[in-house]
Amino acid sequence: MRLTVCCTDTKIPPWLEGLRAALPGAEVAEWQPGAPQADHAVVWAPPQRFLDEQPGLKGIFNIGAGVDALMKLRLPPGALLVRLDDAGMSAQMAEFVCHYVIRQFRELDGYEADTAAGKWSFRKPRSRAGFPVGVMGLGVLGQRVAQALAAFEFPVRGWSRSGKEVAGVECFAGEGQFDAFLSGTRVLVNLLPLTPETENILDRRVLSRLQPGGFVINVARGAHLVDEDLLSLLDSGHLAGAVLDVFREEPLPAGHPFWQHPKVVVTPHTSARTLRDESIAQIARKIRALERGEPIAGVVDRDKGY
Repeated sequence: MRLTVCCTDTKIPPWLEGLRAALPGAEVAEWQPGAPQADHAVVWAPPQRFLDEQPGLKGIFNIGAGVDALMKLRLPPGALLVRLDDAGMSAQMAEFVCHYVIRQFRELDGYEADTAAGKWSFRKPRSRAGFPVGVMGLGVLGQRVAQALAAFEFPVRGWSRSGKEVAGVECFAGEGQFDAFLSGTRVLVNLLPLTPETENILDRRVLSRLQPGGFVINVARGAHLVDEDLLSLLDSGHLAGAVLDVFREEPLPAGHPFWQHPKVVVTPHTSARTLRDESIAQIARKIRALERGEPIAGVVDRDKGY
């Protein structure tokens, strides 16, 4: 079996070493133009030439959770496109989102500003019942985030394209229930996959339906958000703030308004990073299963884009 690795902006040698150890007997090599046909590929942001030169791939394993960039390329028609199920990312994502939800709920930014100014202050405790959190996207990451929030006894609502059942979460599905989901939400967490249907979904119409004083946490893709609409609603006071971990252009350009806006927290796409060892173990396990003719989890539906 031949496995090729084609990962842009990635330190390749540790991946090669780990995959060779996890798949003894397999020929594992970094892709070079003109390389022989491989059986499977491990990729991140591969060039179109790579895919054109590997028409016989059986499996393409993406080392991130999102596959939107790959869906824009011409993929070998017979290859399964496989995303990571978790590989340590869901715990990181739950940590990140819970941190910022709790920070907003407990008004910790205000306390920090006061103590920096030498002021001993008091704020009336808020009611969790008045702080419902809505999670858009109930895949592996979304469900873990929603359940982590529920453990802190926030009212948690979830919305997905198709119906889901998640313990401790009030679930909504489809366009028919979207407005009801939004109108009952004060903190909106976006974990949707990026598809043509969800691009620009966080626009003025959607964000203005959040409860007054709403807060937005975008940890999915920058192209979900219409930047100008968010800024307008922040400036009008309808939204109290936003935490943005993903952007249309990364790194975020130096002159972008998000950098200096007092109600926006910018983080450098760090909410959930790929953990190499966990990812290698998962990919190797799935490759062995495919070679045995067994079904695997994480296969992307190309029609849906996730």
